[in-house]
Amino acid sequence: MRTLACLAALAARQETPVAPASAPAIEKDEEPDDPRFWSKEDGWFDVSGFLDEKYGFLPIVLPITEPAVGYGAVGALAFFSQPLGAAKDGLGRPSITAVGGMATENGTWGALAADSRYWFDDRLQTVAAVVDASINLDFHGIGEASPLDQHPLEYTLAPVGGFLQAKYRLADTLLWAGMSYAYAGTTVNFDAPAATPGLPDFQHQTRVGGVTPSLTYDSRDNLFTPTRGSYAELGAGIYSGYLGGDDEFQRLQLVLMHYVPVAEELFLGLRAVGAGTFGDAPFYMRPYVDLRGVPIMRYQGEETAQLEAELRWRCWERFSVIGFAGGGTTWNHSGAFDAVQKVVSGGAGFRYELARDYGLHAGLDVAFSRDTAAVYVQIGSAWFRP
Repeated sequence: MRTLACLAALAARQETPVAPASAPAIEKDEEPDDPRFWSKEDGWFDVSGFLDEKYGFLPIVLPITEPAVGYGAVGALAFFSQPLGAAKDGLGRPSITAVGGMATENGTWGALAADSRYWFDDRLQTVAAVVDASINLDFHGIGEASPLDQHPLEYTLAPVGGFLQAKYRLADTLLWAGMSYAYAGTTVNFDAPAATPGLPDFQHQTRVGGVTPSLTYDSRDNLFTPTRGSYAELGAGIYSGYLGGDDEFQRLQLVLMHYVPVAEELFLGLRAVGAGTFGDAPFYMRPYVDLRGVPIMRYQGEETAQLEAELRWRCWERFSVIGFAGGGTTWNHSGAFDAVQKVVSGGAGFRYELARDYGLHAGLDVAFSRDTAAVYVQIGSAWFRP
């Protein structure tokens, strides 16, 4: 397409012969490319114009390659309220509504509807979501000395629930005070007899309900693929029978992210996460190490900490290459098993600037850990936070 456009431009520079008066005029196709999908700035494929339309939407069909659930696919439709070209740091972002579903080869499936919306000139943000899913996973026990470490038990989590959150921006700062409520009824099934060594205490059907006050600071220059700015969020979840659940427990989490340009086309991102549970939390509510290359919920504990770095080099036109590495640790203070688990992972990938006005990059990551190797299709940042 770009080659045809170049040839047309060269032809336009030549002198046009005068046609006889009786000859019909030759009409010229002034815009051979659809401006919704091609950038007038550089001629590359770009969906900013498509998203800029009054009801701009992005259909998404992507493969799932998460090692914990196997290969599969996710399909979704995301609606954007406005472009990001004139957005200030942390402000002026679009409202996003998305609906979708997924399925994988091990029988996992799920359906989700979510909405993130800004009100009153970026003074108030609301997030709402509902989910229905059945997720098939492996339980490796707690600690490296667990009898299940090399021989995990298969189990199924089937949650049905919802999430509501409101954040209010304090004065003219980038600091947001928030409150959320989450509820889920979950069915748990283990493919193992009750006397199996290492089997966690669990109920076949449980309810979890709780509120989480939070404090968030967000100065990222872009929601999807940030190049500078910071994100910090502290949340303290309180779960109780008075809030719709079966168990009394608390969950504390701190998320820190920072982005900085270290050279003209070189961008560094850092992420640190710490989390802990206190009280009678169901095993599936314990925090886990969340790193590319590490299966979801493979490393769980009463407390976890992890650190990851990512370096992105914009090497040519709209293309970037990235490298990333990280590590995580879990602790457990009960039981007879080794209390500590550690894991490291890393990998590389590439990105293409898919929508310049939105700062949206997409691409592929290949990640490795001692457990597995995995390929991830990325739309936006691997650390996406709305």
